[in-house]
Amino acid sequence: MTADLPVRFVTTFPSSLGWMAAIGSGCTLEELTFGHASMQSALDALDPRLVQGARRAKWNLALIRRLRAYASGTPDDFRDVRVDPGAVTPFQRRVIACCRRIPLGSTASYGELAAKAGSPGAARAVGQCMAANRIPLVIPCHRVVASDGGLCGYSAAGGLAMKRRLLELEAAMVRQGRPPPAGSSLTSFPESLLESLR
Repeated sequence: MTADLPVRFVTTFPSSLGWMAAIGSGCTLEELTFGHASMQSALDALDPRLVQGARRAKWNLALIRRLRAYASGTPDDFRDVRVDPGAVTPFQRRVIACCRRIPLGSTASYGELAAKAGSPGAARAVGQCMAANRIPLVIPCHRVVASDGGLCGYSAAGGLAMKRRLLELEAAMVRQGRPPPAGSSLTSFPESLLESLR
């Protein structure tokens, strides 16, 4: 007798950052995509292996409300959201955990994240891990930048323009007196990066 697999759901919704689509089961988020011009393009961006057999339904309405509020400028670090990033190595799991601790309004370099994950000098491997991130925003890979503050790449819809937009959105939250959560030793936005975003 085999155990029943958890039911997986696919949901779509509009936001100020474009159409979003999410896949999850129970309370666990497995994939998120955003920045799409239409509901169909958001659905098409999802991993077909995860979509296969999933039910189309409104899933995790509380998370949907939070994602839409964040897209409209309400701070949220999403640290309490349970995620399943898929098949990842122990190093990648540590990188993801460290990335999730970068506070809203702050950035970390690929090298800093590698060191925090216990592998100094593995900046390139961190970049590969971030590029494969299937749960952006909740795993805030947009906060990971080059050592000189440059934006480098961004694999979510909209590419570097979207990464810049997210950093601008979070910088505005901080400028409006909405401080990032306390408890991180990672760097704040470098002033040069803030200037380049204005």
